[in-house]
Amino acid sequence: MTQLGSVNAASDPERPVNSQLSRMLRLSKVAFMASICVWIALVAINNVTDYGANFQFVRHVFEMDTTFPGNPLLWRSVHSTPLYHLAYVCIIAIEVAAGLLAGIAVFKMLVARNDPERFAIAKAIGVVALTLGVLLWLAGFEGVGGEYFLMWQSHVWNGQESAFRFAALCMLGLVFLAQRE
Repeated sequence: MTQLGSVNAASDPERPVNSQLSRMLRLSKVAFMASICVWIALVAINNVTDYGANFQFVRHVFEMDTTFPGNPLLWRSVHSTPLYHLAYVCIIAIEVAAGLLAGIAVFKMLVARNDPERFAIAKAIGVVALTLGVLLWLAGFEGVGGEYFLMWQSHVWNGQESAFRFAALCMLGLVFLAQRE
């Protein structure tokens, strides 16, 4: 006669499979965050080591000098080199912070991979890193750059496609990390 209710873990044939799946999902999340860490770190390194070229991007977006001719919204343009540098340094700082936090998350998640409770706590750092990415590339590039400064009108200095890709990766990562293993 079988007893209904709680099932002994040792007699539950699904338990080992679910435990193995949970471990693999945790390792998958570590690998995902490691990929995010490398990617964002390279973005930051590229912006630091090729400061001049990427600075020109920021300058042209702020100046709105490649938007449609006769644009009635050109009053929004900014012509201040110190502000360009400030904006660009803030972009780089957010990228560095997101990359470092992603790296810390990888380390903590890897250490906690066999402890679901500690792993859940470690994932929170990854959530912060990915949220910074969403804020930068969705709010900053898509919202401010794309819509306020009309970056979408420029055929030369339009970073919306890349920004969308970056924001989408971060948002998908947030959904993935938020799932229980």
